[in-house]
Amino acid sequence: MKNFQKVLFTCGDINGISPEISLKLFNYLLAKNKKHHLIFTCPKNVFKIYYKNLQLNFKYKFIKDVNESEDDLLNVLAMPDAKLDFGNPTKISGKVSFESLMLSIDVLKKKYSSIVITSPVSKLAINKAGINFIGQTELLANEFGIQNFLMMFLSKEIKAALNSIHIPIKDVANQVNNSSMKKKLNLLHSTLKKDFNIQEPKIAVLGLNPHAGENGKIGDEEVKIISKVIKKINYLSGPFVPDAFFANKIYKHFDAVFGMYHDQILIPFKMLSFHTGVNFTAGLPIIRTSPDHGTAFDIAGKNKANFKSIYYAYKYAIEISKLRSKVER
Repeated sequence: MKNFQKVLFTCGDINGISPEISLKLFNYLLAKNKKHHLIFTCPKNVFKIYYKNLQLNFKYKFIKDVNESEDDLLNVLAMPDAKLDFGNPTKISGKVSFESLMLSIDVLKKKYSSIVITSPVSKLAINKAGINFIGQTELLANEFGIQNFLMMFLSKEIKAALNSIHIPIKDVANQVNNSSMKKKLNLLHSTLKKDFNIQEPKIAVLGLNPHAGENGKIGDEEVKIISKVIKKINYLSGPFVPDAFFANKIYKHFDAVFGMYHDQILIPFKMLSFHTGVNFTAGLPIIRTSPDHGTAFDIAGKNKANFKSIYYAYKYAIEISKLRSKVER
């Protein structure tokens, strides 16, 4: 039997839409063709409930160890049963989502697989479980000992990356400094080449302040730091005024956009690509993608969730894996 690329999936928050979109994806992939090797870390009872409620018919088996997994079906790496409470972030759902992620990381570290698709989790639920948790991106970077990493967002319309991730707005300006920005921009450049086969990437850099600071009148980060970094690196342009940059679709002239903080990128990105956008962590030794949306507790258990984003997360992960293997050869 031919062995296909082994791909791990976490269950995310079981009380949100994460298991639903995952199972809908598995049903789609396995019905379309059998050229897959899929492993899903999930409580056995949760999987059974979703499988029955969604009226699915793809082939699966429960396994206790990844070495038991097979091609052409879904391998459910079974976790202990857990209580479902649709629509509510609970201590139980937080504990399960975190343990699913850690179980997948353990498999990745053992090099049984090099790809993981992480489903949406609730930070509130994980914190309710007594776990100090900032985000999946930061946890993965820490587990693999990576200090220079990037949260990226991918879609047909745009590729983007963040200078700072999950921090309060009051702390954003402190993250705008010469040394760390250079490291992140160099990582973005190398990632575009290695993972997306863009041999001469052009990167647009956004300003931090309104009107990109107006030459120091509204904040001086652009003059003192951002512009100086841009001038030293020939593949960079900017700093651009963020609102005009997106309104005038200037992003179409660049291979990627580098933003200073979370919502500066995420608001326009989700307006452009809400159902097809993908979260990607650049700089890791493994490939990690995720749907670019949250747990959607409001529609949990109602069979209303769109699985397009997790489909594209899977698609991007496979494409990146193929390109990385070519580079390594």
